[in-house]
Amino acid sequence: MNPPPQQESEQKGSAKEALKKASCASVLTLAYQSLGVVYGDLSTSPLYVYKTTFSGKLRLHEDDDEIYGVLSFIFWTFTLIALCKYVFIVMSADDNGEGGTFALYSLLCRHARLGILPNQQDVDKRLSSYAIEDSADTWESSALKSLFEKHPNIRNGLLIFVLLGTCMMIGDGIFTPAISVLSAVSGIQVKATNLHENYVVVISCIILVILFSIQHHGTNRVAFLFAPIVASWLLCISGIGIYNIMKWNPQIYRALSPYYMLKFLKQRGWEGWVSLGGVVLSITGVETMFADLGHFSALSIKVAFTFLVYPCLILAYLEAVFWPVFVVATLAAVVGSQAVISAAFSIVSQCYALHCSPRVKIVHTSSKIHGQIYIPEVNWILMCLCLTVTVLLRDTNRIGHAYGLSVTSVMFVTTCLMTLVMIIVWKQKVLMAVAFLVFFGSIELLYLSSAFLKKHQYDEENKVSMERILSLGPSLGMVRVPGIGLVYTSLVTGIPAVFGHFVTNLPAFHQVLVFVCVKSVQVPYISEEERFLVSRIYSKEYGMYRCIIRYGYKDVQQENYDFENRLVCEIISFIQMECTCSEISGHDDQGLNISEHRYSCPNHDAMMQPVGDNIHVLISGGESCARPQLKDEAAHILRARESGMAYIMGRSYARAKKSASILKKFAIDIVYSFLSRNSRGPEMVLNVPHASLLEVGMVYHV
Repeated sequence: MNPPPQQESEQKGSAKEALKKASCASVLTLAYQSLGVVYGDLSTSPLYVYKTTFSGKLRLHEDDDEIYGVLSFIFWTFTLIALCKYVFIVMSADDNGEGGTFALYSLLCRHARLGILPNQQDVDKRLSSYAIEDSADTWESSALKSLFEKHPNIRNGLLIFVLLGTCMMIGDGIFTPAISVLSAVSGIQVKATNLHENYVVVISCIILVILFSIQHHGTNRVAFLFAPIVASWLLCISGIGIYNIMKWNPQIYRALSPYYMLKFLKQRGWEGWVSLGGVVLSITGVETMFADLGHFSALSIKVAFTFLVYPCLILAYLEAVFWPVFVVATLAAVVGSQAVISAAFSIVSQCYALHCSPRVKIVHTSSKIHGQIYIPEVNWILMCLCLTVTVLLRDTNRIGHAYGLSVTSVMFVTTCLMTLVMIIVWKQKVLMAVAFLVFFGSIELLYLSSAFLKKHQYDEENKVSMERILSLGPSLGMVRVPGIGLVYTSLVTGIPAVFGHFVTNLPAFHQVLVFVCVKSVQVPYISEEERFLVSRIYSKEYGMYRCIIRYGYKDVQQENYDFENRLVCEIISFIQMECTCSEISGHDDQGLNISEHRYSCPNHDAMMQPVGDNIHVLISGGESCARPQLKDEAAHILRARESGMAYIMGRSYARAKKSASILKKFAIDIVYSFLSRNSRGPEMVLNVPHASLLEVGMVYHV
């Protein structure tokens, strides 16, 4: 059952608005809760940082100078990247309280036309969550916006760059469980020195299988365990660090001097430089800290990191002995793995919302925390890949090197996006030019993205002209049968080609036509009151409407959503508003009668009440609302609703043109076709009932 709009609005409110009203107690409570969700990955980094850093040839030189040099690198890296960059700078660039790579990209899309699909409308800017407090553009921001608007190849390059960072972030979801659990379980060998490595791998795999198997329950079921585990872990390692500093090396604080970094590189040269790949592992999890921003407030995350996580981890790195708390270490490793797995779910859902991933099944696991979702396909793929990494590599040193590459890649992407945000959104002065990297290995992504764009271009170029439709008369040249026909399209204007293809082969259609466009807007959430945008296509005699259904990139389409009744309610609400307002609409350049006024249906139950399989409409208002034509048209729609609804969807097949290159034919005819066949169909994502579905095949030559 869906929560009421008011409750839903409260749940999805901006973190900035909530922060203004937050009390000290609520901030501290959120800070405590964030320990289990946000900081699990970051807190378990000491399990493998030193072991990975002092691998290879450097393990032959573990004297005081080398240890001081590595510790100095860890301290300054952790301080500058985690504390200064992420806590104090990056977290200020949230998108209505949401964080992560795609949140930054969405923020840029709202302030500049960076989206690759031209289906955004000016009316979207009227959304309450879309509001932009925009100051005057500087010449730098204007020039940068103009550059992106004039050169679509640069926009495509930016999207691929963001996708690269997203793929690396998902890679963290593979490496983090493997390296964290394997490092924690390896602690058994400290006491049981004769324990074979195979047993460590088997135990790690069992823990990983259990971890991924319980994901469908949702993190909210076990969330009460997470914060105490991480808090206990931090207190244990910091306490042991203090004890070891006082007993064994009170002068360790000297390692905080940058002098030892220079000395380390000077003495060890290339070997020392290569070993710093292990130091990067000390800041694994800082990107997760930003990506999970939507679950908490920025202030609570800053408080938890600054006053607990940061000092505890610094003490742990100063003198690290962990194995007396093996059980807590293992539990903390599992919690840390949970954080990146959940982040992977969120990232994939955001990718899908922005048309950058195949369709997947998204399960909403919490009624209170909107961002907690579960994606079965992603979960099992991550488990298989994670087990493969654990079994084949076996060694945390090998995993650590690949892990460090993915971590630094994500951070670099975030840094580049933050540079654009500072120029375009924050209107800061440009101190240095930011060069976008041209990366290889993404040729398939380029062609797949091109194929997707070509499909939308084909829809735009081949949509049926209004003149042809209107020349057929109110009957559209067809037999109008009882019922409501829903034609799904990605177009926000015009008549889709699939409709013309359908009526050419079957000249019969329903008495009420609704062209439905489901699209995503560059905001995290959209309230139910603002979700539907209804307009009429030409005059009333034609019985044609357009309904644009808008979702935020973190909205989840509920399986039990009463879509049909809600759609009828919105159409009747539009008719009622059209009846009461004399100046309500105007013709656009396509000849469509598009409403320029937004409306809502806030009291759904008051407008429509189901009685068995029938729906009764209660029309209230002034005398103008009781006009005969309003009642007649509402009754006409209700009779059509009782006759049933049919869902018309196009099944697209992309084919490369005969003149295309061999590489393009391979990418489209083989790679794209394979992915298209093995991804979820739009009817599953949109929860279309199979008994009412009618698919129309369309071939696109690109």
